[in-house]
Amino acid sequence: MKKPGRIRAIGRGLRRGTAFLLALLGVWMAGAALVSQWASGTGPLLSLSQKPAASPEEASEEQDLEAVTPDKIQEKTISGGGTGYVNAQGVSLFNRTSKTVDLEAVAQGGSSLAFGKAEDGPQILIMHTHGTESYARDGTEPYTETGTARTTDTNYNMIRVGDEIARIFTEMGLNVVHDKTLYDYPAYNGAYDRSRAGIEAMLAQYPTIQMVLDVHRDDLVGSDGTIYKPVLQIDGVKTAQVMLVVGSDDAGAQFPDWPEHLALAMGLQQQMNALWPGLARPITLRTARFNQQLTKGSLLVEVGGHGNTLEEALAGARLFARVAGKTLLERVAR
Repeated sequence: MKKPGRIRAIGRGLRRGTAFLLALLGVWMAGAALVSQWASGTGPLLSLSQKPAASPEEASEEQDLEAVTPDKIQEKTISGGGTGYVNAQGVSLFNRTSKTVDLEAVAQGGSSLAFGKAEDGPQILIMHTHGTESYARDGTEPYTETGTARTTDTNYNMIRVGDEIARIFTEMGLNVVHDKTLYDYPAYNGAYDRSRAGIEAMLAQYPTIQMVLDVHRDDLVGSDGTIYKPVLQIDGVKTAQVMLVVGSDDAGAQFPDWPEHLALAMGLQQQMNALWPGLARPITLRTARFNQQLTKGSLLVEVGGHGNTLEEALAGARLFARVAGKTLLERVAR
């Protein structure tokens, strides 16, 4: 009498096993298709830093990177063609949220970001949630790593890039504060919580600050271990591409004015690519806030990737700063 039950149980097990194998096959095929798109330049090239957020605030977790060697690095100028991108108004957006984004409507809504005069106090805060991120070492940049593609040496990590942006802004007449705290050292995990506390302290000390630029570098790694460095030639100089990342309330946290931040990023991307076509990678819209809810003009700025050299990153940072500085000066009270 028990034998038919066992047969039915075996049948159910076989059906479930078959379904599971088919699901795995589907995932593998989707992954293979995406890798194929990356190689052909028709699909989104995902970075480790573009993985979905684990919480509304962005529960950043340390990513394992393999050692960067010249044989693993491949140059790539990343554009916004293919699957996963939205293109309008001369802007390219990679939307990683569940939201439907109308770029024309966002552009019409605009940004309410406005600055007081420079003499009234700091207008912009430059800081780095992941300040120890660094670039590929070569003969001219023999820094000591304190982790793969990371160093506490501020001559070679994101602090150096922030210094370059701050220098250009200051020369253009903007009043800038550069926070050089390494929020990701000695512990990487929890860096966004620590940097939020740092931003809040700066805003309390300097209430005139209306914009926070959180400056990072990206990490672009293919499934085969290839390290893609986003780069192009501008006036004969190898220059790292720059990507703007905008947070949202898609993970459930309060951030009602995120479209204003996106509108600001769109304006910056338009200006970058108008002057230097290809300098700006597509904007990425993310589910988490990245602490951008704290001001009207906060953005995350990714200057190159860990396959770029520091010199390429500095070249990209200078051009970004010149465009951003011009755009931001137009928002200063007369």
